[in-house]
Amino acid sequence: MIEVLMIEDDIELAEFLSEFLLQHGIHVTNYDEPYTGLSAANTQNYDLLLLDLTLPNLDGLEVCRRISKQKHIPIIISSARSDVEDKIKALDYGADDYLPKPYDPKELLARIQSLLRRSHKKEEVSEPGDANIFRVDKDSREVYMHEKKLDLTRAEYEILSLLISKKGYVFSRESIAIESESINPESSNKSIDVIIGRLRSKIEKNPKQQQYIISVRGIGYKLEY
Repeated sequence: MIEVLMIEDDIELAEFLSEFLLQHGIHVTNYDEPYTGLSAANTQNYDLLLLDLTLPNLDGLEVCRRISKQKHIPIIISSARSDVEDKIKALDYGADDYLPKPYDPKELLARIQSLLRRSHKKEEVSEPGDANIFRVDKDSREVYMHEKKLDLTRAEYEILSLLISKKGYVFSRESIAIESESINPESSNKSIDVIIGRLRSKIEKNPKQQQYIISVRGIGYKLEY
């Protein structure tokens, strides 16, 4: 599941957004105090930061500056402050997007998904040495296993390259559907399971024994090697 850190002192808004995003495979952890949010950002791993600017004790621009210096994490500013200087400073301090309040939560969801897709494309998808089992060629949309090209459908490519991009990370079925462009986000869990089964038949020595694509009961899948 996608993990989002939110620093927002409007508790009612934070709860509303958290409930909405959870329906789309995104789990939100909110802190209404910026210093506790900073501590969480430095000690935990999150996929994205959703940050308000008008916060008690420490301005959100300073929070943005500190976190972007210490962590490589996509940042979306969610703020009622519409001053152009605030927007320029936020982007200059490391924010990737600026969403003025009020906004439709569907737009927030779309921006999160878009930003995470761009972030995944920038990540190194293979490791050096003996661990370099898989290699993704994003230009040709092909995956190689031990330097042998795998014969994959579009959906199989998208799911496998997603799993490779964050080795060991557990993706929920919902987040897999959201992150895969060729899969309808409304697809059933069974549809994802069928594609995973096809992938296993192509990369596992014994598809019944999970060596690479590991099922995580009640959640989804992860890639281990």
